[in-house]
Amino acid sequence: MPNLELERKRDLSSFRRIAIGTWSDAYDPSVYGTLELRMDDAMRYLQEFRLKTGRRLTVSHLMARATAAALAGCPDANAVMRWNRIYLRKRIGVFFQVVMDDEGPGKVDLSGATLYDVEKKTLLEICDEFEQKVAAVRARKDPALEQTRKTFTLIPFFFLNIFMKILSFFSFTLNLDLRWAGVPKDPFGSAMITNIGTLGLDVAYVPLVPYSRVPILIATGAVKDVAVVDGGAVKVGKMMTVNATFDHRIIDGFHAASMSKTLRAWMERPYEHFDKLDETWTQTAGTSS
Repeated sequence: MPNLELERKRDLSSFRRIAIGTWSDAYDPSVYGTLELRMDDAMRYLQEFRLKTGRRLTVSHLMARATAAALAGCPDANAVMRWNRIYLRKRIGVFFQVVMDDEGPGKVDLSGATLYDVEKKTLLEICDEFEQKVAAVRARKDPALEQTRKTFTLIPFFFLNIFMKILSFFSFTLNLDLRWAGVPKDPFGSAMITNIGTLGLDVAYVPLVPYSRVPILIATGAVKDVAVVDGGAVKVGKMMTVNATFDHRIIDGFHAASMSKTLRAWMERPYEHFDKLDETWTQTAGTSS
């Protein structure tokens, strides 16, 4: 059984071939972009969702679902590099960075939780699955993740770089399922999301992580009240900055523009795209009865 379900992309443009020949594994084909989003309706939707369902919906959940929709609408961006070729993923996975603070005062670690087939799930399902996975990660009850963490504590520092390259080679280049060795299956998904807004930041560009083979990383800033022009009048509005890092071997300006349009549509017009709140309320009531 392979590590990822893939299909090789064969109709490559001349530029894509040049891009592949220009860079090796993410050293360094990074492209950076920033998108400013009006968040008035999104924050209103978020509060209504919480009141109706009792679930703690966050901006990260909204961004994950919108990112999955963007990848579904632009499948060429849902890809990995193998053998200097682009392979399209058959599933969409979204990786959330999770802060770990259980190692003592002043000690903070980073881990993560990945949700798959996000484009097919409701926000209710995303909230529940995310909370379950994060709880397991923070309680250190995720067997595969804990086995991986234990393995890394045994590796000498001078061997870490080589080990990471070898692990990436077996997991992605050879596409081997290494769960038998304690390595989670497809642990990073199609895109990574981190919420820098919780740290009080507006702008930060996350570096590509070579061994993960993830071609798009998104950092969401804090939602702030700013002066906006609406209908020719200046008023107070809520804005959020979304910062993205792309692997230019896979994603170019055309893909980025297509995905940004989807993100803007979902985040700025949430009532049109996310769960219908009346239906969500019915679903919640049915689940709890």
